[in-house]
Amino acid sequence: MPDASRPLGNLIFRTLNTDGRRHPLQNVLSVVTIACGLIAFVAGLFPAAHAIAAWLGVLGFVGGLYSQYVSATTPERALNIVGIVASFVGVAFGIYHGGFFP
Repeated sequence: MPDASRPLGNLIFRTLNTDGRRHPLQNVLSVVTIACGLIAFVAGLFPAAHAIAAWLGVLGFVGGLYSQYVSATTPERALNIVGIVASFVGVAFGIYHGGFFP
């Protein structure tokens, strides 16, 4: 079991590199996209966090589109799409609950 001693971060980036080459920029962009999307989605469920949801949703959406443009492997693209959709829903909830400013 050689992978048991590796940190979790290496396993995540290893599964995104299915072509055998390293893509550090694309991997980081994909992970940031999914993180922004999930945070925006969860924050969008709470009306008091509408500004966080709106701004992180826009950041995740625009960053996800760029990440999708420069992505190199299929798992990166799949992560980008999930992050982009979550960001869009998060920004929609954020705008519905009050917009970009508190």
